[in-house]
Amino acid sequence: MLKKIQRRFVLAAMAAFGTVMLLVLVGINVANYYRTTSMQDQLAKELLLHERTVSVKRQAPPRPVRNMPGRDPEAAFMTRFFTVRCDTDSRVREVLRDYISSVDEETAKTYAQAVLSKGRERGYYGDYRYLVSRSEKGTSILFLNTAIQLQSMQSLLLVSLTIGLCSLLMVFLLILLFSRRAMKPYLKNIERQKRFITDAGHELKTPITSIATSADIAAMEHEGDEWIENIRRQAARLTKLVRDMVALSRLDEEAPFPEKGRFSVSEAAWETAESFAHLAKAKGNHYSQSIEENLMLYGDRSAIQRMISILLDNAVRYSDDGGEIQMRIYRRRGKVCIEVSNTCDLPDVSDLDRLFDRFYRLDDSRSSMTGGTGIGLSMVRAIAETHGGEATVRSDDGKRICFRVIL
Repeated sequence: MLKKIQRRFVLAAMAAFGTVMLLVLVGINVANYYRTTSMQDQLAKELLLHERTVSVKRQAPPRPVRNMPGRDPEAAFMTRFFTVRCDTDSRVREVLRDYISSVDEETAKTYAQAVLSKGRERGYYGDYRYLVSRSEKGTSILFLNTAIQLQSMQSLLLVSLTIGLCSLLMVFLLILLFSRRAMKPYLKNIERQKRFITDAGHELKTPITSIATSADIAAMEHEGDEWIENIRRQAARLTKLVRDMVALSRLDEEAPFPEKGRFSVSEAAWETAESFAHLAKAKGNHYSQSIEENLMLYGDRSAIQRMISILLDNAVRYSDDGGEIQMRIYRRRGKVCIEVSNTCDLPDVSDLDRLFDRFYRLDDSRSSMTGGTGIGLSMVRAIAETHGGEATVRSDDGKRICFRVIL
């Protein structure tokens, strides 16, 4: 129980930190991407304008692009690009390669045709950022070499991911180291609660036993007295309640079942179900069961039998008169599934999971008539969880309820 609480605390803290870290990393890289691409698009626009306004002589050596406002003077010598001009039918008319040497004319034409087939105005093609400009005379496609910028974005992504993963690992170790200290007040409260329940249980046993004994003696002298019978019933109910509360408190310990072993769930279920089958038939209910043979489980046999007993007792208590009770135990995907269902009239099916809460009842008046203590289903879930399983409940139409335990 305590390890589970600590594990949930660590997972919650890591989920919160991981979410914040992910948002920060995504924000940094997305902002860098849009900033870089916007700068490249602006530069591409300036270069296209330069290509239109400046007459480039093919025989002359390439000169750096001048008049680039807002940029470093050396940027003109570092900018590499080429332009492909097409006519209105998208046929290549001219290739300008004065400011690049790594691309030949045929490659430039191939790039242009691939970009035009995409139908986009801007984007990336390989190591180039392209910009398409259309006019009445035709189409101009400028390819700006952005290999350095792309490598810079990839480096930022890798560095940020590495820093993020290292930060997650460091935070995980720190949270794991300090989680015990952070949970000390909560753990102390749990220990005090468990100690109180155990001590109260022992203290209550003596007066309850005295009341029950006195009621038995009084019943001998006043046989058939309804008040004495009521005292005996309530004393028996108190005895069961105290016993269940102490047992439930022990299930919260680190190792509630120190002597676990491998046993046959099938045989344990057969032994437990026999008495409830007779009880259900005595009440006029139709009882049926299906237990798969040779189902083995590693755990505490008596605890599993008690869990099945609680589920069957609950079904017999709260089933309709003449209703149906069914138990199925089978294997599915390597796990043992225990299902107990019964017909009933549920007033509300919106929050059935609260049935596993301690002392919660759907119908207080009917529950008091049946004599339940209100913590049986809490024990079912606790036993299931201590065996690494889970307990759930469902009702499709409010006329039948089904409790399912997966071990």
